[in-house]
Amino acid sequence: MDVAASVWAQRGLLIRSADLYAWLGPANMGRSAPLAAVVMIGSGDRAGAEEAFPAGSAPVSPTLLAVALSQTGKGVMESMERDPHKGLPLLIHASDMLNASGSALSLPDTPGALAALVALHSGESHVADTIIRSAVAARQGGDAAKPRLHLLQAWSAMQQDDAGEARLAINEASKANHWPLVPRDEFLCAALEVGLARRSGDVHDLVMAWERAREAMLHSAVDLYSLLPWGELMIAAARLRETRRVADYLDEAWALLTKLGEPPLWAVPLHWAAVQAALLNKSPADLAPHAAALVRAADYSHMAAVFAAAGKAWVSVLAGRFQATDVENAARGLKVVGMPWEGARLAGHAAAQADERRDMTRLLACARDLQPQGRTPGPPDRLSPEVRRSAAENNHGAHPDASGLSEREKEVARLVLEGKTYREIGEAIYISPRTAEHHIARMRRRLGAENRSDLLVRLRLALRADHPGPD
Repeated sequence: MDVAASVWAQRGLLIRSADLYAWLGPANMGRSAPLAAVVMIGSGDRAGAEEAFPAGSAPVSPTLLAVALSQTGKGVMESMERDPHKGLPLLIHASDMLNASGSALSLPDTPGALAALVALHSGESHVADTIIRSAVAARQGGDAAKPRLHLLQAWSAMQQDDAGEARLAINEASKANHWPLVPRDEFLCAALEVGLARRSGDVHDLVMAWERAREAMLHSAVDLYSLLPWGELMIAAARLRETRRVADYLDEAWALLTKLGEPPLWAVPLHWAAVQAALLNKSPADLAPHAAALVRAADYSHMAAVFAAAGKAWVSVLAGRFQATDVENAARGLKVVGMPWEGARLAGHAAAQADERRDMTRLLACARDLQPQGRTPGPPDRLSPEVRRSAAENNHGAHPDASGLSEREKEVARLVLEGKTYREIGEAIYISPRTAEHHIARMRRRLGAENRSDLLVRLRLALRADHPGPD
């Protein structure tokens, strides 16, 4: 039964796993009762989970494996509470014990993966990364669990705005076994590609990743442990004006959370994703209920309080009526909960809208300060503008090379060729619109362009000279 439940879970149909345990009945579950609780909670059946694994249940035996499974069930149950702080330590203990046991038991989900998910939902990306590395080193869950662990490691890196590390982890997941990714992992991988493309600002990559994600959606279903990728796809859909593609799935996600009593730990990040999607859609009506949910949860969730402040700051920035101090505090708060890219984006956007030069300078400094250091280098077209800028500065790229452009000017040139305005260029690489205008004027003079059309041609030639080869 455990093997069958694991297969259904890997196929992205956790509710079928729950059906198996419900058919078996609490009296016949034995040591599998905690696993039944995990899949029932994940599929929205909290009452069934409490019946299968009542509060205070003891392990069926004192072995490492039995205790690890029991702690896993208890950790997931604790994560459903209004104050879920006990859930993460329990799951970490369960992961440590399963690592020590050396067991490769087939599980619907490993305690390491569940602990990492709870850490990510709590804004503890660094903790999630540590948990995953230990689980991978111990071969927790055997070969079948390895891709999922690597993909969650990639998600942790993406949250920390480390695109290079995220792609390394995705590659590890792809080559972990000799067979294709199972539907659950394929869906998570597709959402990761969307998230990385969105953060890089490359529209072409985002569209391509979105097409892969659309297909992956068809092979998976909504459950509690897939809410992070669904939130990412919600934002990307709004960015691409494809919200209708995910509307039914999101209705299922909200219904699932309602059935479970809106557990803050699991619900808050999805409400934040909905706020970002509503901002992209410029829809105050869609934003209001999710902003209200974050405000309600702020009394007992620090992460909700941070998101509520960030949402308020975004609204004020888009309305053109904001205080630089409030925006900076909100941006830095996002970094504290493991979202430096989101914080830098908020500060950078506000800087482009600032009326006072001192506010613009302050917010630009904040945006730059929020970028993590020590990223892994990679191909220029795969790195975000922030990474390329950091690499350029480290390599003294402020001076023109054979192309006739400095590294910063090449960044600006690529954005000009994408049709970006001065303001959009400023938001993308955290400079003011006026600075972007100065860069473009300087390039026009240096390249001898007579008009905008001539400039576009010369910029294409300059960038081609920088990266010679077939188009």
